[in-house]
Amino acid sequence: VQLQASGGGVVQAGGSLRLSCAASGHTFSYRAMGWFRQAPGKEREFVAAITWNGGSTHYADSVKGRFTISREGAKVTVYLQMNALKPEDTAVYFCAAQSALYSTTWYRASDWGVYDRWGQGTLVTVSS
Repeated sequence: VQLQASGGGVVQAGGSLRLSCAASGHTFSYRAMGWFRQAPGKEREFVAAITWNGGSTHYADSVKGRFTISREGAKVTVYLQMNALKPEDTAVYFCAAQSALYSTTWYRASDWGVYDRWGQGTLVTVSS
């Protein structure tokens, strides 16, 4: 089971990017998925999460109203649409899958400890 993140790049402040995370492995259809990020010299932080069926989403306050998480397909691709980007959004972005099925740990969506599968990360750089 693997997660492959893509879509990072360099963008000016105020611009947009869409990150994608392709999951291989049949159990991802039943797992909540999330995006985290880590800026240089900082700890990993939660960005957004979505339940296994796409019915609920959760966002960090810092990205609420600017970022949108979505998912599609039985094979599972998870997207993070990022609008109105700011220099402080610069980081390596990681997609991840929760270990529990059917979002039973959804109440801990922002806790990286409930995610047991991680992608390799994609770098987003926002220039001012």
